[in-house]
Amino acid sequence: MSDTWLVVGLGNPGPGYSRNRHNIGYMVAEELASRMGATFKTHKARALVATGRLAPGGDKIIVAKPAVFMNLSGGPTASLAKFYNLAADHVIAIHDEIDIPFDTVKVKIGGSEGGHNGLRDISRTLGTKDYYRIRAGVGRPAGRGDAASHVLRDFSSTEAKDLPFLIDAAADAAELLVGSGLLEAQQKYNSTK
Repeated sequence: MSDTWLVVGLGNPGPGYSRNRHNIGYMVAEELASRMGATFKTHKARALVATGRLAPGGDKIIVAKPAVFMNLSGGPTASLAKFYNLAADHVIAIHDEIDIPFDTVKVKIGGSEGGHNGLRDISRTLGTKDYYRIRAGVGRPAGRGDAASHVLRDFSSTEAKDLPFLIDAAADAAELLVGSGLLEAQQKYNSTK
């Protein structure tokens, strides 16, 4: 069993997207890199990559931010998994999730992509849906608002105040998943809210 994990934070590159709900994966990736004391470097797989360990003697973590638009996240993810010789069961995608409330984190492996095009592309390029997902809740738009427009807008001023807690919780979930396994991570995050 590998002691190396690929943790991919999903988002869109460029300053215009940096505070969008859709970019919560990038934000969590940056938090994980900060916790490891690592800096992002350009990788030939069309991604920014930071490498380190979250705990002394812990598993090696490759944190990646694909340098492509969300819908094309699969190419860099699959290329990095191949480069580091990792199976899908050592890949974690961190992404925005409209089907759970803002400030909620859930952990799962496999299953539906729920209309998330970034996940759909990862499933296609990995050839399986059986990789881990850390779902950071961004909630649904009010009324009959368009979901695509909702995720491509910045967090509201009210949400922005609590955003650091959501980022921390998702990063904590990644640490727990790597360090203690899926069951413990699900017991902590999926049983609340």
